[in-house]
Amino acid sequence: MIEERYGQALRRLPPWAVDALIGAGVALTVSIVISAGQGGRQSPDAIAHLWAVGLGALMLARRRHPVTVLAVTALGLFAYYAAGYPAVGIAVPVAAALFSAAEFGRLVHAVITATVVIAVSLFFRLAEGDDFSFVVGYELAGHILLMAAAIALGDSLRSRRNAQAGARRIAELTAQRYRQEADARLHAERLAIARDLHDSIGHTTSVISLHADVARESLGRDESQTRAALDLIKSTTTRTMSELRRTVALLRTPDEDARSVVSLSSVDTLRETAAAAGIEIDIEMRVTAELPATVDASAFRIVQEAVTNIVKHSRGTRARITALDDGAVLRLSVVDDGPGQVRDGGPDHDIGPGHDIGSGHGVGPGHDIGSGHSTGSSHRVGPGHGIGPGHGIAGMRERAETLGGTLTAGRESAGFAVRAVLPLERTS
Repeated sequence: MIEERYGQALRRLPPWAVDALIGAGVALTVSIVISAGQGGRQSPDAIAHLWAVGLGALMLARRRHPVTVLAVTALGLFAYYAAGYPAVGIAVPVAAALFSAAEFGRLVHAVITATVVIAVSLFFRLAEGDDFSFVVGYELAGHILLMAAAIALGDSLRSRRNAQAGARRIAELTAQRYRQEADARLHAERLAIARDLHDSIGHTTSVISLHADVARESLGRDESQTRAALDLIKSTTTRTMSELRRTVALLRTPDEDARSVVSLSSVDTLRETAAAAGIEIDIEMRVTAELPATVDASAFRIVQEAVTNIVKHSRGTRARITALDDGAVLRLSVVDDGPGQVRDGGPDHDIGPGHDIGSGHGVGPGHDIGSGHSTGSSHRVGPGHGIGPGHGIAGMRERAETLGGTLTAGRESAGFAVRAVLPLERTS
């Protein structure tokens, strides 16, 4: 209880004020004992009371020089008794100095000083003829207990202060670690959103590039085809801008508990893009429950990238998208019926799992659409057009592996297929 009260005083008052209060208490207590006039060869005078004030004034230096304060107090006590002034005991005058030395980590000095003061007092009192039973059997125990209590209190306060400082340091380090983890999660979330933006804009750019060339080839020949291509470009950009605004809203409020910007339920939007390129899409969705947000978004992006590659590179006319949720994993497949896909200018080169096709490689100016075709929405990149290596399949595989799943892509008997298995981690 005493330690708690002293600790509270330390927190409420500045250090110099605490030292001043302790010094005033020492000076007042010793002056009262001196005024009792018990024993001694001469009556208490101004010098005796000035000595008491000096003991109190030493407390102002107890933080910076605890050992010096302790030594001066002990020597001052010896000088006081040598001058023959009334008895003040030995524990009361040195108790505050012993407490201060122990409080500031000078425990050994405090114990040695207390031992020396007791030994010197016993020697001179017994040498002067004081009763042994009274000095040793009656007074000694009280002096020892008071000095020991002062030392123990100071050391306990120091230990408590160190423990509190350690606890504060641990709390600061823990809070810092939590902040770092939160920053890392936020960074990872923003990277995921940025990747979503990249995939979405890459898909849109491919569509716009393709149909801009269709509109250019149809200009002046087939106004309805030109208008259809431009309408598709407009609807695609409008949809992408809407998705972009939702994504930016998440970036502005990263702590918002919102659903993913994209979802597998939006896979129907890909049908229009494929149909405009002359590819019919069949969709089979057998998802029985709500998917985790990360799985939902990644599944849509994988399907979107696969459809983009079909639109850009396949020579087939149909594709099938299948999503099956069996409770443990989500199985995705995107399969076209093309006889082969074009890569690097060579006709009918199959693209295996290790070959990547970038979604960002659109048809640049000067590339004719198809061989021998000038109009029609079904124009795609034909043989002889070099498509540089990109990161399409690699990006899809990275998304799947990030979730603990797998992805394969390559030629099958039915056509080119992209298949992914994504584990589900639904909360109970």
